[in-house]
Amino acid sequence: MGSHAAPDIDAILGQLTLEEKISLLAGKNFWETVDIPEKGVPSVKVSDGPNGARGATFKNGPTAACFPASCLLASTWDLDAAREIGNALAEETQSKGARALLAPTVCPHRHPLGGRNFESFSEDPLLAGKMAAQYINGLQEKGVAATIKHFAANEQETCRFTVNAHIAERALREIYLKPFEIAIKEANPMAVMTSYNILNGDHADSSTYLLKDVLRGQWGWNGLVMSDWGGTNSTAGSLEAGLDLEMPGPTKWRTAEAVTEAIKTGKVSEETINARARNVLEFMAKLRCFEDPSIPEERSINKPEHQKLIRSVGSQGLVLLKNEGAILPLRKEKLAKKKVALLGFAKQGLVHGGGSASVNAHYRVTAEEGLRAALGDDIEFEYAQGAHTFRQLPLMDKMVIDRDGQPGWTLDLFLNEDASGEPASSQHSDVPTYMPLFVKEAWGSLRATTQFTPTQSGHHYLGMSGLGRSQILINGEIVYEQKGNCPDSMAFLLGGVKEPEITWEFEAGKTYTVEVTTLKPSKSGGVALLDGYIGFRAGFMTEEEHNRDLLSEAVEVAKRSDLAIVFTGHTPDWETEGQDQISFNLPSNGSQDRLVAAVSSVNNDTIVVNCTGVAIDMPWLDSVKAVVQAWFPGQEAGNAIADVLTGAVNPSGRLPVSFPRRLEDAPAHGNFPGEYIDGQLNVTYEEGIFVGYRHYDRSEEHRSQVLFPFGYGLSYTTFAHADPKVSLSEDGQGIKATINVTNTGSCAGADVVQVYAGAKLASSENPIKELVGFSKVWLEPNESKPVSVNFSTRQLAHFSEKTEKWELEEGVYEVSLGRSVQDIIGKLAVSVGAQSYKL
Repeated sequence: MGSHAAPDIDAILGQLTLEEKISLLAGKNFWETVDIPEKGVPSVKVSDGPNGARGATFKNGPTAACFPASCLLASTWDLDAAREIGNALAEETQSKGARALLAPTVCPHRHPLGGRNFESFSEDPLLAGKMAAQYINGLQEKGVAATIKHFAANEQETCRFTVNAHIAERALREIYLKPFEIAIKEANPMAVMTSYNILNGDHADSSTYLLKDVLRGQWGWNGLVMSDWGGTNSTAGSLEAGLDLEMPGPTKWRTAEAVTEAIKTGKVSEETINARARNVLEFMAKLRCFEDPSIPEERSINKPEHQKLIRSVGSQGLVLLKNEGAILPLRKEKLAKKKVALLGFAKQGLVHGGGSASVNAHYRVTAEEGLRAALGDDIEFEYAQGAHTFRQLPLMDKMVIDRDGQPGWTLDLFLNEDASGEPASSQHSDVPTYMPLFVKEAWGSLRATTQFTPTQSGHHYLGMSGLGRSQILINGEIVYEQKGNCPDSMAFLLGGVKEPEITWEFEAGKTYTVEVTTLKPSKSGGVALLDGYIGFRAGFMTEEEHNRDLLSEAVEVAKRSDLAIVFTGHTPDWETEGQDQISFNLPSNGSQDRLVAAVSSVNNDTIVVNCTGVAIDMPWLDSVKAVVQAWFPGQEAGNAIADVLTGAVNPSGRLPVSFPRRLEDAPAHGNFPGEYIDGQLNVTYEEGIFVGYRHYDRSEEHRSQVLFPFGYGLSYTTFAHADPKVSLSEDGQGIKATINVTNTGSCAGADVVQVYAGAKLASSENPIKELVGFSKVWLEPNESKPVSVNFSTRQLAHFSEKTEKWELEEGVYEVSLGRSVQDIIGKLAVSVGAQSYKL
């Protein structure tokens, strides 16, 4: 970041009154901190999120570059790629007037149904921590603060504001805190964001164990701790535990009155207030806010170098899972004059997941566009959708007239909470939604009305959801009532709420009065982020459209084609922050599985390209020729996919998670998302340290439960491995593993050497082996290179809850070099001495 004159934080603190110091400890608004211009204190702006800098607007704001999701980035096993993505994200963050990015997300993938897994890297803490460290380095070397999140144990979205996660300390240390520890010690992020959940009885934002003992104590980290948005749960508790900044603003918990009262009663000390304010000011100083306090206007800068990087990393992270008969790559000369069926999501770019990872992408290249550009005009493409996959009905914005005779709806807003009497305000809306994120007036209720005249008769479908209790009425008759709050405000905001579908018999040409009433949410649970606001949406679909037989159309297209490519996956409303997946099967209601099965039954050359951030069930796997796991590749999705399918890029992605055969085979099955005790969701991490491959590796029976193992991925070339060696450093603190890798195939490609280690005499208390290092090597045909991986003997230690130290037992350890956790190409033994490591 270069040299600059550091502001005198002591002098600034000395000028501030107690009330001014308190004001710094919560946001000014949704994205900015409080400034005190008369005392020379600037504001700093932050921005979401992990795969793009969105800026201040959740929907339809200035466009931004959409980068590959972190699950794809982890699939590259390429630390340089993570750093380059960090560099580019820093430039994007600055283009949105922000100096801190709310990323990366590093919580391990505990269960395949985790709604936010795609935002994070891996089931393995080492892979997640190493990738996150380089991502952070990339951001911060360009002058933008990283905000590592969510600290800690945010492995599910169900009841995320209130769930109590019960985790033994060994599992915490070895799995759930480890990626944070690696990234914090190797990259020193400027900020840490606390999670919403409760951990072992304490909200994360008020956890002395997490913030004081571990983060600032044992790890020696010194930076800014901020809450997740709406994730502060106390005044005195959070201040004393070490939460510097409550977000967003204006404050809910840290008013001058509340904090001064806490000081008077001895619950908070003035020293604590000074320490919290100092951290906020030092954060601003690191970001040079004192030198240049301006917050520039948001801009959309579509950089060619970012486009190129997104395409390159996107294609690198695709994982080839199956390639029977070498059906891939698709060569232009072989396909000339042939017909190719493009089915499913071919025309819809699945570029990102839902929630704070959503961005208004500069553009999105669909798979159809990518393949047409790659294969040219000599090939005849035919498209069919093939499956209904909507989660919410389209907005009811056609054939509707508001109170003034204009197309749309009339929204009446009331101060009271029963939508009675004269409205305090009325407004027109083209669509039946009210998304109140930035509205300052806290209305009590809302009534939306329209006159609807259908053009078709039939039992048409209606859908409706609200932040608080809501009703939908037709001609004054209640046809559906939502009796409680929406379970999650972010899910509501970003379209991830599954709305019940109601049918009503309409007659063409007849006019109906449609009315929605919605109330301010009650205080009980679910809507922390939008507490006090109202919001709703209403959807509609004709009977003909809803019940259209898309599958038969796709089968007919597949029948008359030489090759069928089915694009499956999760749209952002199916895989999103705010809620966990509802099924291990692709949505909706098995429609995509039926599509693949039906197409493969009439076309022997069927390829599946799947865009999800998680493992899915593949009941059709044996009946298709090839499968590519494409994750969420960002705005260049179609080009990245086409690059791999056509062989312009040799796939080199390796799975950062295990794909179980059945959901029941997942190690957390039965303990996810938990059980309700006295009205509160509690989840116990019964599997302990045996997460992902650590569980499956325990026995041959467990290994057989894996469809595709951790670290697995195919290539269009072949690799040979020879001369594995392992050596212990002179001081006994380091181990070096080496192996020679040769590209024995006919095209250039990359191999990932994975190094695992564990005690030769395995104990049932410990994993058989764990990832200790990895290296990606690029090779031309017939080229050979030696690959070395260095790791510390401390990585062989396990956390002891008895001694509260990391304990390395003396003995012989087996170092395994592999192509995946199950495909081991060399085993070597090394003897190490016993050692204890302080925290």
